[in-house]
Parts: sequence; structure tokens; C-alpha cells
Amino acid sequence: MNGEAQDLAVLGAGSFGTALAVHLAAVGHRVRLWARNAELAERLAAERVNSQYLEGVTIPPNCEPTAAIETVVGCGIVLLAPPSHGFRDVLRLFLQAHSGRRPVHLVSATKGIEIETLARMSQVAFEEAVAADREVRFAALSGPTFAAELARNMPTTAVIASEEASYATLLRESLSTPAFRLYSSSDVVGVELGGAVKNVIAIAAGTVSGLGFGANTLAALITRGLHEITRLGIAYGGQPRTFAGLAGLGDLVLTCTGALSRNRRTGLELAAGKSLAEITGGTHFVSEGIRNSVAVARVAAARGVEMPITEQMVHVMYEGKDPRRAVEELMTRGLKSETEL
Repeated sequence: MNGEAQDLAVLGAGSFGTALAVHLAAVGHRVRLWARNAELAERLAAERVNSQYLEGVTIPPNCEPTAAIETVVGCGIVLLAPPSHGFRDVLRLFLQAHSGRRPVHLVSATKGIEIETLARMSQVAFEEAVAADREVRFAALSGPTFAAELARNMPTTAVIASEEASYATLLRESLSTPAFRLYSSSDVVGVELGGAVKNVIAIAAGTVSGLGFGANTLAALITRGLHEITRLGIAYGGQPRTFAGLAGLGDLVLTCTGALSRNRRTGLELAAGKSLAEITGGTHFVSEGIRNSVAVARVAAARGVEMPITEQMVHVMYEGKDPRRAVEELMTRGLKSETEL
């Protein structure tokens, strides 16, 4: 731990929220882990393990599971880790409980786009802060971070991005640990879009692997997927260098190739002939790329950004298109310069 021990809150007791809470508590911070489900919070407190989302990892004594949102409002830094479709409700609940006038220090660990509004989490946070009349300092946390590895103290790196440079620096120094190295950035847009779009590309990566295509195909898919992420990010004001870093290329490679990737696993199941209903009905885990494929496609269309891999995955998941046919169509698109954006 680089900084002094602090009172931290993690909102969302899924796999990554639990991993953050466990890791930060293990290095000495006092952490409250909030779960929306009271029964889950009680079970975590009693059993000291989240067997539903992060099996085999012990919750340290200085990590307090709770379902009472009012108990976390006094924490100095609040990390939000719900799925993207629950981010607004969780943040609204927290801000309603936070009656103080001091600034709220928020860190979003959610990778996604709100499908109803096409808002990034930073935009959701701004809207909810205005509605609640609260001053909010916001940062986005993203990068190649499998929950199970972070919780087990395996060396992990990520990016913490805020438009307020001093806040990004403060968080970098406060939350970095010997096994969790943070780099600061001012590119909130790029970090958020990199984290959202890579999930869709990872489903495509799992699909081509599941179809039996080789390393050539996967390498091409990842490279062209990065091109799509970069193209969309630049269109919305992201910095090109962000997409060559941890929140872009780093996270993309991990999610497209790692055995722990839920989005990659979704692609493998699509290639095996499973429908979306069959894939989502058999698990309590969230593959963000499923919902976000539609949101990403709409965000791209709003700026006229061409994203053929994303478009094909929407067709496969929501229109029943044959995955092999989707790959064939990607390979037979019109030829162009590689550097063309």
C-alpha cells in the first residue's frame, strides 16, 4: 500500500467488487463491501467468502459486508462495481443517503454503456450528481483485471482516469498496492470506451476460437477489434495513445484470450450453437458484452463510425445469424488501407 490506511467503500458485491474489497482490505484499508441483496451480505459476513461470485477467496476481517447503504456514506473513497445496467440505481441510492455537503469521491470500476440512454458511467454520475445536488469528483478505473487474480494478489495493473488531474494522482497514490499498480490518466472518455467495447470484441474472439479457427484468425480479430475501439474512441474525443495502453490493448488482449473471460466464454457458447437465452439463463454472472453490443453499435451509428465486428456480433446474438457466416462476411469486405480510420 502506497498511502495511509483509509476508510473505503465498494458498492457491488459481484466478482470484481468483491475482489477489490478483498485486495484493498488485505493491505490494510478498512473496507465496507455493500451488497444490494441483504441475504448475500449476511452470508458474506457469516461465511467470510463470496462463494457465489468469487469462490475460494477469504474476506479479511477489516472488510465489512453490509446491505445498509447508510453505513458507507462516511467512507473517504467510494468504488462502484455494479454491472452497467445497475450503475445508475446504485449511485442514486448512495447519493440519496449521502446528506453531507462535502464532495463525494467516486471511482467507477464498471465497464459498460447504459443501453437506454447510451451514457457512459461518467455521464450517468454527472446526471445523478446534478439531480441529487451533490458535488462529485469522478474517476474511471479500467485495465486488464481478472477478479480472481486480483483477489489472490497476482501482479495486476490498471488505469485510473479523471478529468481532474490532481484527483487521478490522489487515487493513484492512495489505492496502488505492491500487487496492484495504477497509472493515472486524464482521458476518461478513452478509458471508458476501451473498457466497454473490448467486451464485444472478446465475444467475437471466443466465437472464432469456438469455430475452430486458428491463431492467425484470432490475431487478426484482436488487431482489427482494437482498430474499432480506437476509431470509436477518437470520434468521441478519446486520446489515441489510450487505446495502445492498459485500458485499450491490455484489456482487449486479456479479455479475448484469458480462460477466465466471461465474454470470451459467451463467444465459445455461441459457436457451439447455443442461443442467447440458453447462455444467459444458466448463470448469475454478467457478460457485459451481450448488452453492450447493442449500445456500442448505437453509439457508433450516432457518429457514423464503422464497426463491422460489433455489427456482426449483434446480428449473431440478436438475430440468429450463423457465426461462421458472420466471419466469412468480415473476410470478404471491401479492401482498404490498414491505417484508414
